[in-house]
Amino acid sequence: MQREAMEFDVVIVGGGPAGLASAIRLKQLAAEKNTEISVCLIEKGAEIGAHILSGAVMDPRALNELLPNWKEDGAPLNAPVSEDRFFILSENGATKVPNSLLPGCFHNEGNYVISLGNVCRWLGEQAEALGVEIYPGFAGAEVLFNENGAVKGVATGDMGRLHDGSEGPNFQVGMELLGKYTFFAEGCRGHLGKQLEAQFNLRDGVDPQTYGIGLKELWEIAPENHQLGLVIHSGGWPMEPDTYGGGFLYHLENNQVAIGFVVGLGYSNPHLSPYEEFQRFKTHPEIRKFLEGGKRIAYGARALTAGGLQSLPKLTFPGGVLVGDDAGFLNAARIKGSHCAIKSGSLAAEACFDAVTGERQHDELTAYQESFKNSWLYDELHKSRNFKPWMNKGLKLGSLMFGIDQIVFGGKAPWTLHNRTPDHAKLKPAAECAPIAYPKPDGVITFDRLSSVFLSSTNHEEDQPCHLQLKDMAVPVAVNLAKYDAPEQRFCPAGVYEILRDEQGNNPRLQINAQNCVHCKTCDIKDPTQNINWVTPQGGEGPTYPNM
Repeated sequence: MQREAMEFDVVIVGGGPAGLASAIRLKQLAAEKNTEISVCLIEKGAEIGAHILSGAVMDPRALNELLPNWKEDGAPLNAPVSEDRFFILSENGATKVPNSLLPGCFHNEGNYVISLGNVCRWLGEQAEALGVEIYPGFAGAEVLFNENGAVKGVATGDMGRLHDGSEGPNFQVGMELLGKYTFFAEGCRGHLGKQLEAQFNLRDGVDPQTYGIGLKELWEIAPENHQLGLVIHSGGWPMEPDTYGGGFLYHLENNQVAIGFVVGLGYSNPHLSPYEEFQRFKTHPEIRKFLEGGKRIAYGARALTAGGLQSLPKLTFPGGVLVGDDAGFLNAARIKGSHCAIKSGSLAAEACFDAVTGERQHDELTAYQESFKNSWLYDELHKSRNFKPWMNKGLKLGSLMFGIDQIVFGGKAPWTLHNRTPDHAKLKPAAECAPIAYPKPDGVITFDRLSSVFLSSTNHEEDQPCHLQLKDMAVPVAVNLAKYDAPEQRFCPAGVYEILRDEQGNNPRLQINAQNCVHCKTCDIKDPTQNINWVTPQGGEGPTYPNM
């Protein structure tokens, strides 16, 4: 069946803060110049915000610039940060770091504890009010190119294909969405973004991207344990000193707290399970005291970019741009990315608007790359550029050296550190690493994976092509199991990957429970053989996150 096509001035793939900010800014500029510009935004989640997961503490700087009246217009930033606490944890103890000794990047005065999903829902309303055409439930599945090799748009995924790829009774072919320019705002490890990086060599001359996995639960806690706007961060236990990771606990409105844990995906021990480390973190006395008597109401997980300035790819290519976390705009030192995403989307929109109104199309928006280098966003990322490289050297040494970098040199040290090894290449053979004994969940503070996935409201039609593709079916057993003890069983936070054996305990095989997938992309990033390829499932499927 031939695909139908719709034409727009600009097509945006992804309804997160970067994509929505891009759409809003384009429409604002059109209104200011009394002209028309057609903007289409597609989102693979069932609704705007359904797949959005972040801590989150938000710096409102970029939002102030984009929508100065956000407070009067009802933006859901209702919990100003009231207090910062940073702890270095041991197994049973906690040392509070005096705020006076913390670098400025760890201070949150003037910021807000938010649900980024709810902020995106609100941004979606602002975009629609300006005339942006938003289509949730449509996944960008394929990049389309013109005869000159420039991007000319995307195709949405087919709906109703059966497991073997054949057309089912409810089959609908995808649509072509064509634009003079296409914005890719898919978030971390975007399915199309990584293809574009390879197609146009966008990563030439930059460091490999560095990633983390963030796991998060939303709890409703006892009122006496709640302090609106309290922000807690931690380092140390349960992670080993040589492994990057840390926890957070943010107090939202309505007696809710967001609690989570981030593990850097450059860890070397294949026995490590980020999910189990998160569950252990919650049992620490300094953390557990907030959860006692409370109720867990939501769960999710998402990979995040942490490489910073040194790992940013080239942002432009003929016919399109990368914005937000599809490029890697996250300030890991500040543990914040939403303001970076909004600013990058706004900068790209301004360059694109000038091009469209100048009757250009399908060329390279070089003004976007230039305006980024002249922006406060570049300055902010440059100041914190050495954070992750220092932290890769261990918690104690890394903290000391980054503190010197920030406090003594003000982020302007005369050196820039680099990371030359991708995360997937850092795993050691299982035989060289100590196994980790994780306690069984108690069902009160700690929980198993499947009960957690249930809380994410994840759903995929089972009789469809698997969206977790193996390039070589033999590798999971012949290499991953034999050498690394099948680490995909542990780095996946949703129980997607299982090694099954026959009744005699022989003939191991990998089973993929794709219906459990929460779209975190960790498998695509951390698989040591890079044999797993995450592609988009049918639009509208995956998690449905409330207030995350």
